[in-house]
Amino acid sequence: MSDVDGRRYRVVVNDEEQYSIWAADQELPAGWHVEGTEGDRPVCLDHIERVWTDMRPRSVREYLSA
Repeated sequence: MSDVDGRRYRVVVNDEEQYSIWAADQELPAGWHVEGTEGDRPVCLDHIERVWTDMRPRSVREYLSA
């Protein structure tokens, strides 16, 4: 995948430990927090693919492990 838009992105995460990317120059929506990774779109998406190994929301994982 090539970076065609030339924008910088940040990896963001919400309280349910769900990941996304957000344009670095835009204000984050409520409930999302900067994770720490920033770069072009492919860099951010590759990072998410490595770290987000369980797609279930945190509350579901906790409920099922109880």
